Amino acid sequence: MTEFLTAAFYKFVELPDFAQLKAPLLACCEANDVKGTILLATEGINSTIAGPAVGVHAVLAYLRRDPRLADLQHKEARSAKAPFYRMKVRLKREIVTMGVPGIDPTLVVGTYVKPQDWNALIGDPDVVLIDTRNNYEVGIGSFAGAVNPDIQSFAMLPQWLAQAPALHPATGKKPKVAMFCTGGIRCEKSTALLRAQGFDEVFHLEGGILKYLETIPPEQSLWQGQCFVFDERVSVGHGLLPGQHDLCRACRQPLDDAELASPLFEAGVSCPKCHAITRDIQKDSARERQRQWELAKARQQVHIGASPEPKAKPATAGACNATL
Repeated sequence: MTEFLTAAFYKFVELPDFAQLKAPLLACCEANDVKGTILLATEGINSTIAGPAVGVHAVLAYLRRDPRLADLQHKEARSAKAPFYRMKVRLKREIVTMGVPGIDPTLVVGTYVKPQDWNALIGDPDVVLIDTRNNYEVGIGSFAGAVNPDIQSFAMLPQWLAQAPALHPATGKKPKVAMFCTGGIRCEKSTALLRAQGFDEVFHLEGGILKYLETIPPEQSLWQGQCFVFDERVSVGHGLLPGQHDLCRACRQPLDDAELASPLFEAGVSCPKCHAITRDIQKDSARERQRQWELAKARQQVHIGASPEPKAKPATAGACNATL
């Protein structure tokens, strides 16, 4: 059975030439049969990629040849199922979109807290614990006692922070704040924002939920539920083992067993979360897409992410030999 290695990484670093990095980086990934998404912006890099271990490590080594990325850290997980079907390198304004000008995590950021010290911090009753993720992510798991901002995108978080009663008590004294997210990148920006707004005691979980689940044994854990991930695993639990959730291909939200059993669930078309908000024409289009996918699967063909003209792979990973 083929085993896939998934590597997640990000770094805030000045990359003024980020647009010129796209083509050689994409070529390196394709030469090594690596798939996933890499985001590039002037503020840095953000990515999750997967493929054969040797290929993923070749791409990471290629990235680290750039002195600006020499200390790039990554997290690993393994699975029997391909986490991605395509390889995309995208140019963005921000590697995680918050939409607040002037926020630079390389200049000021919250205090990093290692997973083994996290329980003690959030056990402090004076700490305001904030889950910075989207509502559908929070819905399948979070830390006990965490505040859910009930947001649909990270760009909505700044407005919520500006109005949250827990952050602006009647006494006027700014509270101690702890924030967390999936891999750590959203907390880099959210804690930088609070620091810029005069919050002195701001902390965030180093490596995010994924590092916590990888590091902390279940019997010592304060995590409840599963952690949503943006790939075909859908969710993971302690030890980063794949969870029990599936994904609605229409709205891209995680589904549990009860939602999969709902009469409103139709594979590839709708689920209880989106059935009422999609039009019939959208459902019909999704049904045809699902039919084509099922035909391709029955014929043992790749449908999602297939290239019209298969590219000949080089005998060696030559596309990764040049310096980024």
